[in-house]
Amino acid sequence: MFVHLTATANTPRIRRTGIRADSRGQGGVRGVYCFPVLPSYTLTHQWLRELARFGPKGSLAAVHVRLDDAQQVLVGHYRDRAEEAQRWLTAAEAVARIAALPDPRGWEVVVPRAVDAREVHRVRAVPQVAGWRYLPGAHGTRPCTCFGCRIRGEYGGRRLRERHPHPLDGPPPAVPVLLARIEAAGEPGDPDTLRAALHWFGLRRRGPLERLTPLAAHPDPTVRRELVWAVQGWSTPGVADLLDGLAADPHLDVREAVEDVRAL
Repeated sequence: MFVHLTATANTPRIRRTGIRADSRGQGGVRGVYCFPVLPSYTLTHQWLRELARFGPKGSLAAVHVRLDDAQQVLVGHYRDRAEEAQRWLTAAEAVARIAALPDPRGWEVVVPRAVDAREVHRVRAVPQVAGWRYLPGAHGTRPCTCFGCRIRGEYGGRRLRERHPHPLDGPPPAVPVLLARIEAAGEPGDPDTLRAALHWFGLRRRGPLERLTPLAAHPDPTVRRELVWAVQGWSTPGVADLLDGLAADPHLDVREAVEDVRAL
């Protein structure tokens, strides 16, 4: 038996037609995320609070699904997705594997197909306070408030940033100050100084693109890579053309940075 967490608004459709395979797992596999039903209620519904942070609006419901023991599923910790380390097991093996873990928090199961309505055992409401947030075991640890970790618009985010400001999150220096630092770095420019200035430019929504474009020819690839991340969120005209040029950069890290920002 597995449990799938979804928005309560989806439950009438699920009762009629089942669960759509509209999620993507490791390697782009389309399917349905779920988790084995364990003796521990908290572990069974561990993903509830984390999904509620950025998932569908409203409350979440639990959909219990009964799969054939021989059904192939993708199993692993969520961190293993990026490393292509999740494994294909049968549904029965997946339950046994996760149940035997000393700490199954963060593990997930992907059914690589839609779930038919006949496989839905029951749908029920669940308390919205079970599980972990941010990371398994993060309770008692102050969340990181850096620009890369925070989620814009998250409930309580502004209060958290005001209480625990991150030293690299500004407010950024004025544009003339940053441009003066770049000019003072010399020619072609000290990489550390340039990367620090580009970091602050990356916290802005627009900027002097024509003054930063020459850095696309800087001999240090780390500067060119930082330039990609600095301008990727700008609304300034010409950003797309600059990224097009950097997409053909001779260094792999720079080209991968362009691919990453375009995938956002």
